Amino acid sequence: MSFSTLFRNAQIATMTPGKSYGLIENGAVVISADRIKWVGAEKELPDEFAGIQGKNLEGRLVTPALIDCHTHLVYGGSRATEFELRLNGASYEEIARNGGGILSTVTATRNASEDELLAQSLPRLDALLSEGVATIEIKSGYGLDIETEIKMLRVARQLGKERSVRVKTSFLGAHAIPPEFSGKADAYIDFVCEEVLPAVHYENLADAVDGFCENIAFSPNQISKVFEKAKSFGLPVKLHAEQLSNLGGATLAAKYGALSADHLEFLDQTGVEVMGESGTVAVLLPGAFYTLRETQLPPLDSLRKAEVPIAIATDCNPGSSPLTSILLCMNMSCTLFRMTPEEALCGVTIVAAQALGIGDEVGTIEVGKKAELAVWNVDQPAELAYRVGFNPLEKIFKGDLL
Repeated sequence: MSFSTLFRNAQIATMTPGKSYGLIENGAVVISADRIKWVGAEKELPDEFAGIQGKNLEGRLVTPALIDCHTHLVYGGSRATEFELRLNGASYEEIARNGGGILSTVTATRNASEDELLAQSLPRLDALLSEGVATIEIKSGYGLDIETEIKMLRVARQLGKERSVRVKTSFLGAHAIPPEFSGKADAYIDFVCEEVLPAVHYENLADAVDGFCENIAFSPNQISKVFEKAKSFGLPVKLHAEQLSNLGGATLAAKYGALSADHLEFLDQTGVEVMGESGTVAVLLPGAFYTLRETQLPPLDSLRKAEVPIAIATDCNPGSSPLTSILLCMNMSCTLFRMTPEEALCGVTIVAAQALGIGDEVGTIEVGKKAELAVWNVDQPAELAYRVGFNPLEKIFKGDLL
């Protein structure tokens, strides 16, 4: 029997439950086409695979390829000037009144062509791929009209064709109120539900539907309308919730069986318990916490006690988290949120896959799953979260290519 590849002499962090990191010392992996055929200690390699000439990984660490499960990667322009203004004392509100903030990105994104957005987004994507990312979620939400929302999602899909990466798209029309709907939030939500989302769904551009539930954005009742529309199309939902206040967004997300509720700094015990019961993933975003110099920590211990799955992600966006390093995100989750290195690695592998609804395909090194692996020049898994400004990636393996 012929198999594509045998990797041997490796430390394999399978990320399966049980032993720490699911670690297999002196391990081996057998790949058939694009699937994992066998994984275990090399000394236990079945006879049927013994004759295969394997690739000696010389003791390197192998993990599942990494997953960035929350990004706003596609956008036009930059907000570097606003970053400087804030550091010189300008408030977010002052900047917004002068045409800055999210609406400045909306303007730049509306004015950019698909080719321009693609060209601007590729370097950001490449930075993440260079650190072992093989799956990325990309949201819309900087168009807030039909044409630009579709344009953003088309670019996101195109990124998956330009590079060897799995792109999962989320429609985030309920992100902010555009200028043409100023003071008319309910009318804008009706527009999203009756015109924008149907157009996006017609072109099969969204894998999920997202929203921003906050005092500066939309209420739970308004988000409910969006979720009901998503449900009518058979689309899963997720939600930006409890970042700046507690409106009960996480509870709403759990009620709708959301894949994830993200940010969660102001999540209360009721929300924690409901998420634990629903299986909705908590996605923590240390890049935004860092950039905005927030002080309200997400309730990590409560999430642990309720056995809520915890993912982490870069939240790559031009305003609150201009972060394109998944490894730095892992370090931030440990230093800022006091997650363990194992929790951080779970947060960008097995749990991140769950947050995107693809846990049956990727996120762990198990028989039958996709063979998407990262090979690292490190001695132990904790080094991935420990080092700052250092990229130990040796290679990414997908299918038959290493």
